[in-house]
Amino acid sequence: MLDETLKQEIQDAYRRTLEGLELTPRYGQRLMIAEIARTLAGIEHDDQGRRTSQEHVCVLEAGTGTGKTLAYLLAALPVAKARGKRLVVATATVALQEQVLNQDLPRLREHSGLDFDYALAKGRGRYLCVAKLDQALEGSEPNPTLSLFEQTIATDAGGDFPQLVQEMADTYASGKWEGDRDSWPVAIDDRDWRRLTVDHRQCTNRRCGHFGACAYFRSRRHLEQADIVVANHDLVLADLALGGGMVLPPPKECIYIFDEGHHLPDKALDHFHHRFAVNGTLRWLRTLKKSLTELNTALAAQPTLARLLAAFPERIAALEPSLGEAYAMGHQIAGLEQGAGDETRHHRFANGRAPAPLVALAQQLVIPFAALARDLETMTEILRESLDPDKSTGLSREQAEPWLPLSALLHGRALDAHALWQALASEDPPDQKPQARWLTFERFGSEPELTFSASPVSAAETLARHLWGACYGAVVTSATLTALNRFERLQERAGLANRYRYQRLPSPFDYSRATLSVPREAVEPGDPVAHDRAIVQFIEGREDDEAILVLFSSRKQLKSVAEALAEPWASRLLSQDRLPKRELLERHRKAVGAGQGSLIFGLASFAEGIDLPGRYLTHVVITRLPFSVPDDPVGATLAEWIESQGGNPFMRISVPDASIKLVQACGRLIRKENDSGRISLLDRRVLTRRYGKALLDALPPFRREIEGVVKETPA
Repeated sequence: MLDETLKQEIQDAYRRTLEGLELTPRYGQRLMIAEIARTLAGIEHDDQGRRTSQEHVCVLEAGTGTGKTLAYLLAALPVAKARGKRLVVATATVALQEQVLNQDLPRLREHSGLDFDYALAKGRGRYLCVAKLDQALEGSEPNPTLSLFEQTIATDAGGDFPQLVQEMADTYASGKWEGDRDSWPVAIDDRDWRRLTVDHRQCTNRRCGHFGACAYFRSRRHLEQADIVVANHDLVLADLALGGGMVLPPPKECIYIFDEGHHLPDKALDHFHHRFAVNGTLRWLRTLKKSLTELNTALAAQPTLARLLAAFPERIAALEPSLGEAYAMGHQIAGLEQGAGDETRHHRFANGRAPAPLVALAQQLVIPFAALARDLETMTEILRESLDPDKSTGLSREQAEPWLPLSALLHGRALDAHALWQALASEDPPDQKPQARWLTFERFGSEPELTFSASPVSAAETLARHLWGACYGAVVTSATLTALNRFERLQERAGLANRYRYQRLPSPFDYSRATLSVPREAVEPGDPVAHDRAIVQFIEGREDDEAILVLFSSRKQLKSVAEALAEPWASRLLSQDRLPKRELLERHRKAVGAGQGSLIFGLASFAEGIDLPGRYLTHVVITRLPFSVPDDPVGATLAEWIESQGGNPFMRISVPDASIKLVQACGRLIRKENDSGRISLLDRRVLTRRYGKALLDALPPFRREIEGVVKETPA
């Protein structure tokens, strides 16, 4: 229940913000504030502040122009502070994260009257490791105490690495740099940065001799005091995968805001994908074997480590022939010669079921990788404890510290290998969706590689349990959360329960200022030659001063149409496959600003996130309905499963997903309240197929013009 005191605080903050920023109140924005406040304030909890209610999530579709960011900040922050919770704002893109951090939050703090602090959360790998910086300062050559293995992964740093290290040390020591990669004035080569950072397994935390000067933990101290933590979807998911509360506050103490929430299911799937590269693994196992003499010299004085090191040759010897067998078996299964071909190829197992010989081999590999991971975990813990002056392990800090990063890295690799072979060896429960399982054949330079992969086909169950079920409260918002005017597709993919609150908020835009046209030139795209010709004819018939964005579903068609264009449009063309995005948009704005026509050719990424208001975009041309064929291993396995259950994957997946993409593409045109223009759809299937009406009905209420005939604007 939203008590009067909290309600008044939110209303006063909203009024002050509107006045301070000279903004006009928007109906959809007021509704959004009310819905978020009602949901979050209505969460029931016990005396310890633990959530007891199950209606703690609201899902809000709010189009461009609603003012989503101010709405969710104004509504959620007072509730979070009143309940003693932390607000975590997670975006999918860097652009929105920067907007929230550098524009919205400073303006809100200045004008709203709300007292709060905020901080940006980043993963450990974005920060300098002072211990590694100190090692690098000792000389440009790899530290002579490092093992052969560590030297190989720290190799070929750029020739300017010593100079970079010295500059970083001076700048960090003077307080002019906070030690994060993103604020360094120039781009840092990945190879150089890997020598200067660590992951969560390699970090020794408070046991590190440089803990007091640590860039990551300095940022954490600020983070722990902040009322609002700004993060991205990946960091939230990575934190949950570690059990929650490792980088961000524990989920039970958080109210999450997922802006651009339609990206969350795909982001989540990426975090549960297991991979195993055969030759890459053989290389690190062989290098470990070569390093054993050095390891024994340094660490064998400790009895447990001596026993573990003595067992490594046998562990490696047990794995090498089985991995050779896996490499040969993978090629045999796929019908390929070993190392054949330069193109990347996937071989997917139907219904996610690996062949019996591979399952048997996987079962054999699970045990030795489990044993190797267990030994490396013990080794890592002993080395870690050796850094603690209160613990006696038989090793000094000086003996243990150089070897801990290596041990932790190998432990992580062994765990990843075990997880993959466990996924290949296990059988899917008959009442659940299967895992996708497949092989990838590729080449890195002259080196062939075979990668075994396994992934869930849906992240719904994991998100339901570890995110929605664990958090205190959450808001999911985006301009495109519904498919065909319904939330079911998002619910299915993101594990969102029916009992949560769902609402579509009205847009402030007058969509009748724009025309959605299916012109006479629109043809069935089944004949590629005729379709290309129709697109070319349509573009060449445009007025000279139009600012046009043409969206393609395939790079091949984009190139084909570009090559066929005649003047003057051929010289005005700005194509995504020829120019970087930023330069392309700058040239486009310059041409339009000079009163000239301009033509952009873009692929799927240009259908979302391109912001060209007013005269900078007057015509969006969608060459074909944005159906994606589920030919990736995960999508194809899910489609197979749906068919096996008597469903139609095209209607259940392809059409709803196309609806979302079509709404996003049309959304490029109207970015401000006074924008107008035309959207042309050059795919006749929208008129001839039974799903066409549903796709059109899910679009905003543009004026309709079908084959030159103006139709009544939808309500």
